[in-house]
Amino acid sequence: MKNIVFLSIPTLRPRDLEKLPALKRLLVNGGTAELTPSFPCVTCSVQANLTSGMLPCQHGIVGNGLWHADTKQVEMWTFTNEAVEASQLWDLLYHHPDNPRCAVWFPLQAVECSAEFVCTHKPIHNPDGTETLWCWTRYPELYRELREKFGDFPLHHYWGPMANLSSGEWVVNTAKYVAKREMPEFFYLYLAYPDYQPQRFGPDSPQVEVMLGELNQLLDDLITHFTEAYDRKITWFIAGEYAMTDVRHVTFPNRVLRDAGLLAVKDDGKGGEVPDMEKSRAFAMCDHQFAHVYVPDGDAAVVRKVAELFEGKEGIDEVLAADGMMRYGLNHSRSGNLVLVSTPDSWMPYYWWMDDAKAPFFARTVDIHRKPGYDPCEMFFDLATRSVPLDPMRIRGSHGAPARDASQKTLFLCSDARYVPDVGIHDFDVYELIMQAARG
Repeated sequence: MKNIVFLSIPTLRPRDLEKLPALKRLLVNGGTAELTPSFPCVTCSVQANLTSGMLPCQHGIVGNGLWHADTKQVEMWTFTNEAVEASQLWDLLYHHPDNPRCAVWFPLQAVECSAEFVCTHKPIHNPDGTETLWCWTRYPELYRELREKFGDFPLHHYWGPMANLSSGEWVVNTAKYVAKREMPEFFYLYLAYPDYQPQRFGPDSPQVEVMLGELNQLLDDLITHFTEAYDRKITWFIAGEYAMTDVRHVTFPNRVLRDAGLLAVKDDGKGGEVPDMEKSRAFAMCDHQFAHVYVPDGDAAVVRKVAELFEGKEGIDEVLAADGMMRYGLNHSRSGNLVLVSTPDSWMPYYWWMDDAKAPFFARTVDIHRKPGYDPCEMFFDLATRSVPLDPMRIRGSHGAPARDASQKTLFLCSDARYVPDVGIHDFDVYELIMQAARG
Protein backbone atom coordinates (compact mmCIF):
# COMPACT_ATOMS: atom_id res chain seq x y z
CA MET A 1 0.00 0.00 0.00
CA LYS A 2 1.11 3.57 -0.65
CA ASN A 3 2.03 5.77 2.28
CA ILE A 4 -0.92 8.10 2.86
CA VAL A 5 -1.07 11.15 5.13
CA PHE A 6 -4.47 12.73 5.69
CA LEU A 7 -4.74 16.16 7.33
CA SER A 8 -8.07 17.67 8.38
CA ILE A 9 -7.83 21.39 9.01
CA PRO A 10 -10.79 23.52 10.16
CA THR A 11 -11.64 26.87 8.49
CA LEU A 12 -9.41 26.14 5.47
CA ARG A 13 -10.79 28.03 2.44
CA PRO A 14 -9.70 27.87 -1.21
CA ARG A 15 -8.45 31.45 -1.08
CA ASP A 16 -6.26 30.65 1.94
CA LEU A 17 -4.05 28.53 -0.32
CA GLU A 18 -2.25 31.68 -1.49
CA LYS A 19 -1.12 32.24 2.11
CA LEU A 20 -0.02 28.62 2.52
CA PRO A 21 2.95 27.93 0.21
CA ALA A 22 3.65 24.80 2.25
CA LEU A 23 0.47 23.30 0.79
CA LYS A 24 1.01 24.74 -2.67
CA ARG A 25 4.25 22.78 -2.98
CA LEU A 26 2.15 19.60 -2.86
CA LEU A 27 0.42 20.66 -6.08
CA VAL A 28 3.35 19.91 -8.43
CA ASN A 29 1.65 16.64 -9.35
CA GLY A 30 -1.58 17.25 -7.49
CA GLY A 31 -4.71 19.34 -7.58
CA THR A 32 -7.55 20.89 -5.62
CA ALA A 33 -11.34 20.83 -5.58
CA GLU A 34 -14.03 22.73 -3.71
CA LEU A 35 -15.25 20.77 -0.69
CA THR A 36 -18.77 21.13 0.69
CA PRO A 37 -19.10 20.13 4.35
CA SER A 38 -22.33 18.35 5.25
CA PHE A 39 -24.78 19.74 7.79
CA PRO A 40 -24.17 20.03 10.66
CA CYS A 41 -20.85 21.61 9.67
CA VAL A 42 -19.13 21.07 13.03
CA THR A 43 -16.03 19.17 14.13
CA CYS A 44 -17.33 15.83 15.37
CA SER A 45 -19.88 15.32 12.62
CA VAL A 46 -17.61 16.37 9.75
CA GLN A 47 -14.71 14.24 10.99
CA ALA A 48 -17.00 11.23 11.15
CA ASN A 49 -18.19 12.02 7.60
CA LEU A 50 -14.62 12.30 6.32
CA THR A 51 -13.45 9.04 7.87
CA SER A 52 -16.51 6.86 7.29
CA GLY A 53 -17.89 8.10 3.97
CA MET A 54 -21.31 8.34 5.62
CA LEU A 55 -23.67 10.96 7.03
CA PRO A 56 -24.94 11.34 10.63
CA CYS A 57 -28.05 9.27 9.84
CA GLN A 58 -25.66 6.31 9.42
CA HIS A 59 -22.74 6.97 11.78
CA GLY A 60 -24.75 8.65 14.53
CA ILE A 61 -22.53 11.66 15.27
CA VAL A 62 -25.22 14.32 15.12
CA GLY A 63 -23.10 17.13 16.59
CA ASN A 64 -20.39 17.88 19.13
CA GLY A 65 -22.66 16.64 21.89
CA LEU A 66 -24.90 13.68 22.56
CA TRP A 67 -28.20 13.73 24.47
CA HIS A 68 -28.67 10.70 26.69
CA ALA A 69 -32.42 10.10 26.82
CA ASP A 70 -32.20 7.76 29.82
CA THR A 71 -30.53 10.34 32.07
CA LYS A 72 -31.75 13.47 30.25
CA GLN A 73 -28.18 14.73 30.25
CA VAL A 74 -25.90 16.17 27.57
CA GLU A 75 -22.40 14.86 26.96
CA MET A 76 -20.23 17.41 25.16
CA TRP A 77 -17.02 16.40 23.36
CA THR A 78 -16.15 13.37 25.51
CA PHE A 79 -17.73 10.44 23.67
CA THR A 80 -15.31 7.75 22.53
CA ASN A 81 -14.86 6.02 19.18
CA GLU A 82 -17.51 3.55 20.30
CA ALA A 83 -20.11 6.25 19.59
CA VAL A 84 -19.32 6.14 15.86
CA GLU A 85 -21.74 3.58 14.44
CA ALA A 86 -19.76 2.95 11.25
CA SER A 87 -16.39 1.58 10.18
CA GLN A 88 -13.75 4.24 9.60
CA LEU A 89 -10.68 4.42 7.41
CA TRP A 90 -8.37 2.66 9.85
CA ASP A 91 -10.91 -0.12 10.41
CA LEU A 92 -11.15 -0.83 6.68
CA LEU A 93 -7.42 -0.50 6.05
CA TYR A 94 -6.84 -3.14 8.70
CA HIS A 95 -8.22 -5.65 6.19
CA HIS A 96 -6.03 -4.41 3.32
CA PRO A 97 -3.89 -7.23 1.81
CA ASP A 98 -0.70 -5.36 2.76
CA ASN A 99 -1.86 -5.12 6.39
CA PRO A 100 -0.94 -1.42 6.74
CA ARG A 101 -0.45 0.17 10.13
CA CYS A 102 -2.47 3.27 10.97
CA ALA A 103 -1.86 6.32 13.14
CA VAL A 104 -4.66 8.60 14.35
CA TRP A 105 -3.48 11.87 15.87
CA PHE A 106 -5.84 14.18 17.78
CA PRO A 107 -9.21 14.01 15.98
CA LEU A 108 -12.36 13.85 18.08
CA GLN A 109 -13.72 10.38 18.93
CA ALA A 110 -10.19 8.94 18.74
CA VAL A 111 -10.26 7.38 22.22
CA GLU A 112 -10.52 3.59 21.94
CA CYS A 113 -10.24 3.59 18.14
CA SER A 114 -8.61 0.55 16.57
CA ALA A 115 -5.56 2.17 14.94
CA GLU A 116 -2.14 0.93 16.11
CA PHE A 117 -0.85 4.38 17.01
CA VAL A 118 -3.31 6.79 18.60
CA CYS A 119 -2.80 9.99 20.56
CA THR A 120 -5.43 12.47 21.67
CA HIS A 121 -5.92 14.75 24.65
CA LYS A 122 -7.74 13.18 27.59
CA PRO A 123 -7.01 14.97 30.85
CA ILE A 124 -7.61 13.13 34.10
CA HIS A 125 -10.28 14.82 36.23
CA ASN A 126 -9.33 14.36 39.87
CA PRO A 127 -11.84 14.02 42.76
CA ASP A 128 -10.75 17.38 44.22
CA GLY A 129 -11.69 19.19 41.00
CA THR A 130 -8.14 19.57 39.72
CA GLU A 131 -6.98 18.27 36.37
CA THR A 132 -3.96 16.20 35.43
CA LEU A 133 -2.65 16.77 31.92
CA TRP A 134 -2.73 13.51 30.00
CA CYS A 135 -3.28 12.00 26.57
CA TRP A 136 -4.91 8.73 25.61
CA THR A 137 -2.71 6.46 23.55
CA ARG A 138 -3.48 2.91 22.47
CA TYR A 139 -0.49 1.75 24.50
CA PRO A 140 -0.11 3.85 27.68
CA GLU A 141 3.67 3.71 27.47
CA LEU A 142 3.55 5.74 24.23
CA TYR A 143 2.27 8.87 25.98
CA ARG A 144 4.80 8.39 28.76
CA GLU A 145 7.51 8.29 26.12
CA LEU A 146 6.14 11.35 24.31
CA ARG A 147 5.83 13.14 27.62
CA GLU A 148 9.49 12.49 28.45
CA LYS A 149 10.63 13.86 25.10
CA PHE A 150 8.19 16.73 24.55
CA GLY A 151 6.61 17.44 27.93
CA ASP A 152 2.91 17.22 28.71
CA PHE A 153 0.48 18.11 25.98
CA PRO A 154 -0.20 21.85 26.61
CA LEU A 155 -3.96 21.50 27.01
CA HIS A 156 -4.36 25.05 28.30
CA HIS A 157 -2.95 26.32 25.01
CA TYR A 158 -5.26 24.11 22.96
CA TRP A 159 -8.55 25.77 23.87
CA GLY A 160 -9.66 28.88 25.71
CA PRO A 161 -8.04 32.28 26.27
CA MET A 162 -4.47 30.96 26.10
CA ALA A 163 -4.91 28.92 22.91
CA ASN A 164 -1.85 29.43 20.76
CA LEU A 165 0.61 27.79 18.40
CA SER A 166 2.36 25.75 21.10
CA SER A 167 -0.41 23.12 21.18
CA GLY A 168 -0.18 22.71 17.40
CA GLU A 169 3.60 22.42 17.64
CA TRP A 170 3.25 19.63 20.22
CA VAL A 171 0.84 17.74 17.95
CA VAL A 172 3.16 18.13 14.95
CA ASN A 173 6.36 17.32 16.86
CA THR A 174 4.97 14.12 18.34
CA ALA A 175 3.51 13.09 14.98
CA LYS A 176 6.93 13.63 13.36
CA TYR A 177 8.53 11.49 16.05
CA VAL A 178 6.14 8.58 15.52
CA ALA A 179 6.32 8.91 11.74
CA LYS A 180 10.11 8.70 11.74
CA ARG A 181 10.27 5.78 14.17
CA GLU A 182 7.29 3.69 13.04
CA MET A 183 6.45 4.90 9.49
CA PRO A 184 2.76 3.90 9.67
CA GLU A 185 1.38 3.52 6.17
CA PHE A 186 -1.69 5.63 6.97
CA PHE A 187 -1.44 8.72 9.17
CA TYR A 188 -4.51 10.84 9.99
CA LEU A 189 -3.78 14.11 11.76
CA TYR A 190 -6.15 16.85 12.92
CA LEU A 191 -4.78 20.37 13.31
CA ALA A 192 -7.24 22.32 15.46
CA TYR A 193 -5.11 25.45 15.70
CA PRO A 194 -6.85 27.48 12.90
CA ASP A 195 -10.24 27.19 14.64
CA TYR A 196 -9.92 29.93 17.23
CA GLN A 197 -8.98 33.30 15.74
CA PRO A 198 -11.87 33.33 13.22
CA GLN A 199 -14.32 32.87 16.11
CA ARG A 200 -12.70 35.56 18.22
CA PHE A 201 -12.15 38.20 15.56
CA GLY A 202 -13.96 37.13 12.37
CA PRO A 203 -12.85 35.03 9.40
CA ASP A 204 -11.33 37.98 7.50
CA SER A 205 -9.65 39.73 10.43
CA PRO A 206 -5.96 40.73 10.59
CA GLN A 207 -5.56 38.15 13.35
CA VAL A 208 -6.55 35.40 10.90
CA GLU A 209 -3.88 36.64 8.49
CA VAL A 210 -1.29 36.20 11.25
CA MET A 211 -2.69 32.78 12.09
CA LEU A 212 -2.34 31.63 8.48
CA GLY A 213 1.33 32.60 8.53
CA GLU A 214 1.87 30.53 11.66
CA LEU A 215 -0.13 27.65 10.20
CA ASN A 216 2.08 27.71 7.11
CA GLN A 217 5.19 27.33 9.27
CA LEU A 218 3.56 24.43 11.09
CA LEU A 219 2.61 22.72 7.84
CA ASP A 220 6.01 23.34 6.28
CA ASP A 221 7.69 21.67 9.24
CA LEU A 222 5.28 18.73 9.15
CA ILE A 223 5.52 18.14 5.40
CA THR A 224 9.31 18.49 5.33
CA HIS A 225 9.90 16.00 8.13
CA PHE A 226 7.31 13.49 6.97
CA THR A 227 8.77 13.60 3.46
CA GLU A 228 12.22 12.87 4.85
CA ALA A 229 10.94 10.10 7.13
CA TYR A 230 9.07 8.36 4.30
CA ASP A 231 11.77 9.01 1.70
CA ARG A 232 9.36 11.24 -0.33
CA LYS A 233 6.87 8.45 -1.07
CA ILE A 234 3.69 9.94 0.33
CA THR A 235 0.26 10.69 -1.09
CA TRP A 236 -1.08 13.69 0.80
CA PHE A 237 -4.79 14.38 1.34
CA ILE A 238 -5.89 17.65 2.94
CA ALA A 239 -9.51 18.49 3.77
CA GLY A 240 -10.85 21.75 5.15
CA GLU A 241 -13.49 20.71 7.65
CA TYR A 242 -15.77 23.77 7.53
CA ALA A 243 -15.59 27.51 6.93
CA MET A 244 -16.48 30.36 9.28
CA THR A 245 -18.97 33.11 8.54
CA ASP A 246 -19.18 36.56 10.12
CA VAL A 247 -21.83 36.67 12.85
CA ARG A 248 -23.59 39.72 14.21
CA HIS A 249 -26.64 38.19 15.89
CA VAL A 250 -27.46 35.58 18.53
CA THR A 251 -30.56 33.49 19.25
CA PHE A 252 -31.14 31.96 22.69
CA PRO A 253 -33.26 28.83 22.13
CA ASN A 254 -33.42 27.84 25.80
CA ARG A 255 -34.56 31.31 26.85
CA VAL A 256 -37.32 31.13 24.23
CA LEU A 257 -38.37 27.73 25.59
CA ARG A 258 -38.29 29.05 29.14
CA ASP A 259 -40.41 32.09 28.23
CA ALA A 260 -42.93 29.69 26.73
CA GLY A 261 -43.09 27.64 29.93
CA LEU A 262 -41.46 24.61 28.33
CA LEU A 263 -38.07 24.76 30.08
CA ALA A 264 -38.08 24.61 33.88
CA VAL A 265 -35.10 25.61 36.02
CA LYS A 266 -33.96 24.93 39.56
CA ASP A 267 -31.37 26.33 41.93
CA ASP A 268 -27.86 24.92 41.42
CA GLY A 269 -27.08 25.23 45.13
CA LYS A 270 -24.74 28.15 44.53
CA GLY A 271 -27.22 30.89 43.68
CA GLY A 272 -27.49 30.08 39.98
CA GLU A 273 -30.05 28.30 37.85
CA VAL A 274 -29.77 25.01 35.95
CA PRO A 275 -32.40 23.19 33.87
CA ASP A 276 -34.76 20.98 35.79
CA MET A 277 -34.88 18.14 33.29
CA GLU A 278 -37.52 16.22 35.21
CA LYS A 279 -40.00 19.09 34.91
CA SER A 280 -38.96 20.47 31.51
CA ARG A 281 -41.06 19.72 28.44
CA ALA A 282 -38.29 20.76 26.03
CA PHE A 283 -34.55 21.51 26.07
CA ALA A 284 -32.20 22.77 23.34
CA MET A 285 -28.68 21.36 22.98
CA CYS A 286 -27.04 24.35 21.30
CA ASP A 287 -24.01 23.81 19.09
CA HIS A 288 -22.62 26.77 17.14
CA GLN A 289 -25.22 27.49 14.41
CA PHE A 290 -27.74 24.75 15.15
CA ALA A 291 -29.55 23.18 18.07
CA HIS A 292 -31.22 19.84 18.69
CA VAL A 293 -34.46 20.41 20.61
CA TYR A 294 -35.49 17.42 22.72
CA VAL A 295 -39.04 16.89 23.91
CA PRO A 296 -38.46 14.06 26.41
CA ASP A 297 -42.00 12.68 26.39
CA GLY A 298 -42.37 13.14 22.61
CA ASP A 299 -45.66 14.99 23.01
CA ALA A 300 -46.69 16.00 19.47
CA ALA A 301 -48.46 19.12 20.72
CA VAL A 302 -45.28 20.31 22.43
CA VAL A 303 -43.24 19.60 19.30
CA ARG A 304 -45.68 21.69 17.25
CA LYS A 305 -45.54 24.50 19.79
CA VAL A 306 -41.74 24.53 19.72
CA ALA A 307 -41.76 24.68 15.91
CA GLU A 308 -44.19 27.62 16.00
CA LEU A 309 -41.98 29.46 18.50
CA PHE A 310 -39.01 29.44 16.13
CA GLU A 311 -40.43 29.50 12.62
CA GLY A 312 -39.80 32.94 11.14
CA LYS A 313 -37.86 34.10 14.20
CA GLU A 314 -34.91 36.42 13.53
CA GLY A 315 -31.69 34.45 13.28
CA ILE A 316 -33.47 31.17 12.49
CA ASP A 317 -33.22 29.95 8.90
CA GLU A 318 -34.98 26.59 9.23
CA VAL A 319 -36.86 24.49 11.76
CA LEU A 320 -36.30 20.86 10.78
CA ALA A 321 -38.81 18.17 11.61
CA ALA A 322 -38.47 14.56 10.43
CA ASP A 323 -38.64 15.35 6.70
CA GLY A 324 -36.11 18.15 7.00
CA MET A 325 -33.69 16.03 8.98
CA MET A 326 -33.97 13.29 6.37
CA ARG A 327 -33.12 15.83 3.66
CA TYR A 328 -29.84 16.58 5.42
CA GLY A 329 -29.05 13.00 6.41
CA LEU A 330 -29.59 13.87 10.07
CA ASN A 331 -32.48 11.48 10.71
CA HIS A 332 -30.97 9.44 13.55
CA SER A 333 -32.37 8.41 16.91
CA ARG A 334 -29.84 10.68 18.64
CA SER A 335 -31.22 13.77 16.89
CA GLY A 336 -33.72 16.03 18.57
CA ASN A 337 -37.44 16.02 17.91
CA LEU A 338 -36.66 19.23 16.00
CA VAL A 339 -33.43 20.82 14.79
CA LEU A 340 -33.05 24.61 14.66
CA VAL A 341 -30.75 26.05 12.00
CA SER A 342 -29.26 29.53 12.26
CA THR A 343 -28.93 32.01 9.45
CA PRO A 344 -25.24 32.32 8.45
CA ASP A 345 -24.88 35.62 10.38
CA SER A 346 -26.21 34.26 13.68
CA TRP A 347 -25.31 31.64 16.28
CA MET A 348 -26.93 30.00 19.33
CA PRO A 349 -25.59 30.27 22.91
CA TYR A 350 -26.83 27.63 25.36
CA TYR A 351 -27.92 30.20 28.00
CA TRP A 352 -31.26 29.68 29.79
CA TRP A 353 -31.00 32.30 32.56
CA MET A 354 -32.67 35.68 32.12
CA ASP A 355 -30.44 37.55 34.58
CA ASP A 356 -26.66 37.09 34.53
CA ALA A 357 -26.73 37.12 38.33
CA LYS A 358 -28.56 33.78 38.03
CA ALA A 359 -26.04 32.18 35.69
CA PRO A 360 -24.87 28.79 37.02
CA PHE A 361 -21.43 28.65 38.62
CA PHE A 362 -19.87 26.87 35.63
CA ALA A 363 -21.01 29.50 33.12
CA ARG A 364 -18.10 31.76 34.06
CA THR A 365 -15.52 28.97 34.00
CA VAL A 366 -13.57 27.32 31.19
CA ASP A 367 -15.23 23.91 31.31
CA ILE A 368 -16.35 22.59 27.93
CA HIS A 369 -17.52 19.28 29.37
CA ARG A 370 -19.78 20.56 32.15
CA LYS A 371 -21.73 22.94 29.92
CA PRO A 372 -24.64 21.33 28.02
CA GLY A 373 -23.81 23.30 24.88
CA TYR A 374 -20.90 24.92 23.10
CA ASP A 375 -19.48 28.10 24.66
CA PRO A 376 -16.96 30.05 22.54
CA CYS A 377 -17.07 32.90 25.07
CA GLU A 378 -14.52 30.86 27.02
CA MET A 379 -11.93 32.23 24.60
CA PHE A 380 -12.47 35.65 26.20
CA PHE A 381 -11.81 34.45 29.76
CA ASP A 382 -10.77 37.51 31.80
CA LEU A 383 -7.59 36.75 33.74
CA ALA A 384 -8.14 39.79 35.99
CA THR A 385 -11.57 38.67 37.19
CA ARG A 386 -10.89 34.97 36.50
CA SER A 387 -14.23 34.58 34.77
CA VAL A 388 -15.79 34.05 31.35
CA PRO A 389 -17.74 37.12 30.16
CA LEU A 390 -21.38 36.35 29.48
CA ASP A 391 -21.48 38.41 26.30
CA PRO A 392 -22.12 36.26 23.21
CA MET A 393 -21.99 39.33 20.95
CA ARG A 394 -18.20 39.26 21.34
CA ILE A 395 -18.08 36.23 19.04
CA ARG A 396 -17.34 37.37 15.48
CA GLY A 397 -17.28 34.10 13.55
CA SER A 398 -19.20 30.83 13.64
CA HIS A 399 -20.05 27.74 11.60
CA GLY A 400 -22.41 24.79 11.54
CA ALA A 401 -25.20 26.02 9.24
CA PRO A 402 -25.60 24.28 5.86
CA ALA A 403 -22.93 25.28 3.36
CA ARG A 404 -24.98 26.84 0.58
CA ASP A 405 -22.80 29.81 -0.33
CA ALA A 406 -19.24 29.60 -1.72
CA SER A 407 -18.01 31.40 1.41
CA GLN A 408 -19.16 28.42 3.51
CA LYS A 409 -17.26 25.87 1.43
CA THR A 410 -13.72 24.68 1.96
CA LEU A 411 -10.74 23.14 0.22
CA PHE A 412 -9.80 19.60 -0.80
CA LEU A 413 -6.21 19.02 -1.92
CA CYS A 414 -4.32 15.92 -2.97
CA SER A 415 -0.69 15.61 -4.05
CA ASP A 416 -1.73 13.07 -6.70
CA ALA A 417 -4.04 14.55 -9.34
CA ARG A 418 -5.54 11.12 -10.06
CA TYR A 419 -7.53 11.40 -6.84
CA VAL A 420 -8.85 14.91 -7.46
CA PRO A 421 -12.29 14.97 -9.13
CA ASP A 422 -12.99 17.49 -11.86
CA VAL A 423 -15.97 18.80 -9.91
CA GLY A 424 -16.51 19.82 -6.31
CA ILE A 425 -16.93 17.12 -3.68
CA HIS A 426 -18.64 16.62 -0.32
CA ASP A 427 -16.85 15.73 2.89
CA PHE A 428 -18.11 12.13 2.79
CA ASP A 429 -16.48 11.67 -0.66
CA VAL A 430 -12.99 12.04 0.84
CA TYR A 431 -13.23 8.58 2.40
CA GLU A 432 -13.62 6.83 -0.96
CA LEU A 433 -10.82 8.87 -2.57
CA ILE A 434 -8.44 7.80 0.19
CA MET A 435 -9.57 4.19 -0.15
CA GLN A 436 -8.92 4.39 -3.91
CA ALA A 437 -5.38 5.55 -3.20
CA ALA A 438 -4.92 2.74 -0.67
CA ARG A 439 -6.05 0.19 -3.25
CA GLY A 440 -3.52 1.63 -5.69
